[in-house]
This record gives sequence, structure tokens and C-alpha cells, in this order.
Amino acid sequence: MTVGYRIGWNRAFEENLGKDRLDLRLMWQVRDVLQKKYLDKSQIKDNKMVYGAISGMVSSLGDPYTVFLPPTENKASNEDLAGEFGGVGIQLGYKDKTLAVMAPLAKTPAEKAGLKAGDLILKIKDVEKNINRDTSGISLDEAVNLIRGKVGTEVTLKMYREGVTGTFDVTLKRDSIVVPSLEMEVKTEKGKNIVWIKLYKFSEQVYKDWPSLVDKILVEKNKNRGDFGGIILDLRNNPGGFLQASVLVASDFIRDGVVVEQAGADGQKITYRVEKGRGKLVSDKLVVLINGGSASASEILAGALRDYNRGKLVGEKSFGKGTVQSPEDFTDGSGLHITIAKWLLPSGKNIHGEGVAPDVEVKAGEDPKVDLQLQKAIEVLEG
Repeated sequence: MTVGYRIGWNRAFEENLGKDRLDLRLMWQVRDVLQKKYLDKSQIKDNKMVYGAISGMVSSLGDPYTVFLPPTENKASNEDLAGEFGGVGIQLGYKDKTLAVMAPLAKTPAEKAGLKAGDLILKIKDVEKNINRDTSGISLDEAVNLIRGKVGTEVTLKMYREGVTGTFDVTLKRDSIVVPSLEMEVKTEKGKNIVWIKLYKFSEQVYKDWPSLVDKILVEKNKNRGDFGGIILDLRNNPGGFLQASVLVASDFIRDGVVVEQAGADGQKITYRVEKGRGKLVSDKLVVLINGGSASASEILAGALRDYNRGKLVGEKSFGKGTVQSPEDFTDGSGLHITIAKWLLPSGKNIHGEGVAPDVEVKAGEDPKVDLQLQKAIEVLEG
């Protein structure tokens, strides 16, 4: 490391730290000892050491969603891999700082293999790519890039699931991942027509699909007037997405008020209110389905609907992802994904690390052909 670089870095720290100035002499001492005594001096690369030091500084915050990415990782994170690479359909997050399945996406290799929200991913192995990586301390971006690959190739994940003895391996064949934003089905129960809405994720497509779906519901209501039994909004395994898309959906069920607030480190708040001119479903009976795969924007929506006593929540506790990340890119190609704010429900509660608990708890059954949670939602709606 050149003297000029060292002086410049020290000066930058001193200017920013002020009275809480940090003594960096120990870091230089360690570097000098390594230079003198480390066996394989070809591995002593100053840029790599600087990036390692910065990564360590960021990770000391104890927030797995705030990560520093060296140029190679940051480039991979920003690349559009559509058309060339495939995935397995896992939305990733952390449980107690361990890489975890936030939600298996619908109709993907992950869901077909039986992966569940909350499953911990302990190791990623890909023989073809010569990867055998323990996930301890791994960033989301690195994990995504390791699990992605060419369509048709395989990746093996070592998993741990609460309630299951020991770990187990799951081998997944990568595929092109295309997940719809939502779908609707009319179910007839005891002479009543119930609209079941499955919201897979809050993608940009929701801005177009949701208003059209609401219009279809209104047509269904007019057709069946006295036989309309209400709505089941299914947010299970919905990993979130665009926050404002969830505000759009909330705006058809809530008359007025705050849906969510974004509170930043500077004390400033951004308030997202019900969109005017909607409210087309405010008088309809509603039950919301959630589980451990309901995360971020979907659990904010569920929490807001309950805060307004708009509908009962049925299922299992949601994932608990209630913070906002923003990317920062630097001139050398590296980047920083930094937690800049937290989301607050209308009640003022932050769900991060806690999630949203259901009003009626129902565990998913072992038989995938029998949906116990949906059955209970129908019972609650009828009651």
C-alpha cells in the first residue's frame, strides 16, 4: 500500500470522525507484520486488503442487509441476467443473521422441491462452477449470484429446518423464473361466491393488473348480488417488492388514512396514504392469508389492514422484514447496500425481526393437496 494512499485514507477518517477520531495504527501494524511474515506473499494484495477492511467495518454493524460489495460482486449484482441465466425460485433473506428462504416462489423448482419459508441455507454447492461455499457471513448478492446459473444446470443446497433432525441436501435444477403478479378464482361455498385473490409479488405489473382485477370483482359482485360471500386476499409466500404497489392494493380496502410510514435515520418520515379515488372494496368482507414467506411489502399490507380492523389475518406469523435498503455505487466499481430507513405500520409498530402474527393461527398441513389455511380462511369469512 503506497504511503500516499495511507495518508489520504487516514486524513479522510480524521476529517469525518472529528472528536471521535479512530486510531488506525493497529491496522497498519497488522498489515506490516503480514508483509514480513506471511508465507504466501503473492496473496498480499493491497486493494483486496482495503476491500476486506471496508467489508469488516460494514459488517460490524450487525445488519446482514447492509453490505459492502467489491467491484466484481457489485457488477454481478447490477447485471441483468435475463435470457442467459436461470434460478431456482428462492427469495432470500436472513433469520438470526443466517441465510434463509424468505419465500419459495410459486411454480418454481424451489416450491416443487418442498422448500419452505424460514428454511436455513447452510451451504451452496455447484460442481460445474466449482463452488462449495459455506454461507456464514455471506451477503445476499453473493448468495444470489452463486445460486443463479445456466438454465438446466444444478445447484445443491444444504438446508436446516426447524423441527427436523439434522441437516438435509436439496438438489435443484435451474430454470427460467417467471412468476405472475396475481391471479383470481371464484370459489362457491354454501351457496356463496367467494373471490380468492393470490398476490404472488408486488412487481411493476401489479400497477396494471390490480385495477383490472378489481373491475372483475365488481362484475362478479353485480352478477351475484345477494350471493357474494367476500374476499380472501392470499399473501402467503409473497416476498414483497414495490412498496407503492402494496399501497395501491390497500387503497381499495381502506377508506382513508396512513398505510405505512418510512422513518429514516435523520428522523424524517415519508408517509404513504390511501390513494384517493379508489376504495372500491371497502365494504366487502375480507380475510387475509399470511405465512412465514409473507415479507416486506406484503406483511406491511397485512399489518395495515389489521390496524384498521379491515379483516382477520389467518395462517402463520410473517417473515419480519421491515427495513429499507438503498444502493450506493462508487467510482472504483464497488458498491454499498445500506439500510436507510424502517417501515412503520399505522399503529407505529416496526415489524422488523418480529413479523405480523395472525389473528387465527393455522399451520400448513403435510398434504400439499389439502390447504388447511385456505379452508380456515373460508370458515372465518363465513362466520
